[in-house]
Amino acid sequence: MARQKLRKFEENKSLDNIIEPGKVSFKEVKGKWRDIIFDNKNELTLEIACGRGEYTTGLAALFPKRNFIGIDIKGDRIWSGANLAMKEAMNNVAFLRSKVHDLEDFFCENEVNEIWIIHPDPRPRTKDERRRLTNQRFLDLYRKISRKDAWIRLKTDNKKLFDYTLKLLEKNKIKELAYTFDLDKSPLLAEHHNIETRYERKFKALGYPINYLKFKFDD
Repeated sequence: MARQKLRKFEENKSLDNIIEPGKVSFKEVKGKWRDIIFDNKNELTLEIACGRGEYTTGLAALFPKRNFIGIDIKGDRIWSGANLAMKEAMNNVAFLRSKVHDLEDFFCENEVNEIWIIHPDPRPRTKDERRRLTNQRFLDLYRKISRKDAWIRLKTDNKKLFDYTLKLLEKNKIKELAYTFDLDKSPLLAEHHNIETRYERKFKALGYPINYLKFKFDD
């Protein structure tokens, strides 16, 4: 396993669609994604903690006129999505290897048009609350880098995390909130575009319903 990770890390160095420490683009990309990465003026969609990039690549295939960026700190995970994107000649896909709390180092205010948070680690322990990707400090980051009409979307099989997020959103200035506790039985089903991560398939097989919400920040 360690050898496979090392091989992937080495391969990542040569993949142009991965922005990571050691590459020139890592320090220059802030505010310049459309210019130096995608070479177009299309809208930017960001997948937070993207893992293998199932949503990043899945959405990119459906919407070739938009740009998609997956962010994750795990280089061996984004290797999978980056290679798939290269194989399928998806020029509208890029991956950023970084911690989520460093988003402001890579995106300017109002730069992102949409954010997806797909089956994040629920961080159930109270002491890990600040690490939940819907914690207030992360919501504040998403607000800063998002355009005023940007959709923020969350999918999770974890009911406690979902309830936590809904309760927290009550304290924030948001608009157009819509949600469901069972996506497969909801009119909102079409919004996930029939894309599923391996974690989603696993928990659905165990009988867990999928929770989904979307909203916009209201300033």
